[in-house]
Amino acid sequence: MHDHDRYGDDVLAGDWRSAGRKLVREIPFERGMILEDPTSGWAGAAIRLQAGLLDLEDWKGRTRSFPFTGQFLFEGELVRLGRPVIAGSGSRARTASGSFAVDTSRAKTALPSRILVEGRHDAELVEKVWGADLRNEGVVVEYLAGVDNLEAVLAEFRPAASRRAGVLVDHLVAGSKESRIAERVHHGPWGEHVLVLGHPYVDVWQSVKPARLGLRAWPTVPRTIEWKHGICAALGWPHADQADIARAWQRVLGQVRTFTDLEPSFLGRVEELIDFVTVGR
Repeated sequence: MHDHDRYGDDVLAGDWRSAGRKLVREIPFERGMILEDPTSGWAGAAIRLQAGLLDLEDWKGRTRSFPFTGQFLFEGELVRLGRPVIAGSGSRARTASGSFAVDTSRAKTALPSRILVEGRHDAELVEKVWGADLRNEGVVVEYLAGVDNLEAVLAEFRPAASRRAGVLVDHLVAGSKESRIAERVHHGPWGEHVLVLGHPYVDVWQSVKPARLGLRAWPTVPRTIEWKHGICAALGWPHADQADIARAWQRVLGQVRTFTDLEPSFLGRVEELIDFVTVGR
């Protein structure tokens, strides 16, 4: 892993209580953005703007209206809202990852290198934010159906200098099962052609900033409870079966619009893996 993490700092984080000592930044209104009224503490997604009133819907589906001209907390910063950005204004479009969009009308041949992720949810999140960039580069994302399968998948894939594998795993912290697997891969026969990186979260859901769901923080789930079920229970969401969990994930994923909705510790790892598998492209 690289010592310098150019994605490690959240430049949007801030202490709104000190905002009175500086100018309040104005940001363009965008439907779906998560805002909090600093007076009442009400937080939710901006779903409607009409007659000078802004409607915020919280995660339980309740709605309250606030003056559009007021101040709101956005990702921890006190801001004022300005006019929405009008599409087609002549500025160069960007992808969800923040990159400049390019002409993708010509099909790209897939690179022999791959990015491997643990499961379907990881793959769907990477696709939503980096999909346009990956298709432009010809990078395919595949999921392992669990990190326990990593070594077997690599043995079949047989990484080489021109056939690299970038691997993203959950909960890559000291002493974890994931860290032991990563260490074995690093010292294995294909170590120099494989980069295993991970984020510190138990599950990729946590890489979505809780503010996007109107939360101050993700609930803490005891180790004795399966994490996704515990999260759904804590939030009052249905969790009786896998279909409920799938719907809950779509609810989380639906709040992700761009890279700014994800934690920097997740962003940095994905960007590093893309750089690794596209070197020399």
